[in-house]
Amino acid sequence: EVQLVESGGGSVQPGGSLRLSCTASGFTFDDSDMGWYRQAAGNNCKLVSSINTYSTTYYEDSVKGRFTISRDKVKNTVYLQMNSLTPDDTAVYYCAAEVGGRVSRPAIPSDCRRTIYASYNSWGQGTQVTVAS
Repeated sequence: EVQLVESGGGSVQPGGSLRLSCTASGFTFDDSDMGWYRQAAGNNCKLVSSINTYSTTYYEDSVKGRFTISRDKVKNTVYLQMNSLTPDDTAVYYCAAEVGGRVSRPAIPSDCRRTIYASYNSWGQGTQVTVAS
């Protein structure tokens, strides 16, 4: 069974840091491109960062210089280190992956489902990040 399990979300004050983790199972992690999306209340779902099988990374403009994506092929985990957080980073964060064979598609808001599915075929259930003083 393909699973993507996010963890590490929570509440933090502005300027603080969090590290999100997405632990993958049920597919060949080394062969899969991975990404992190987020959806803030009332906003569209957006790709925040991605990392492909060659460890080439992408960052959305608003997080460049603050967020770092990485992958650990031994632990089958992709991380999103988030520093200098602001209230604008408050959102539900979703891990996504392009996997072969079986997929994981838990119920998530339809906007995120459509947005993620344009690039990846599997996702997790999401983890809430709240940045507030």
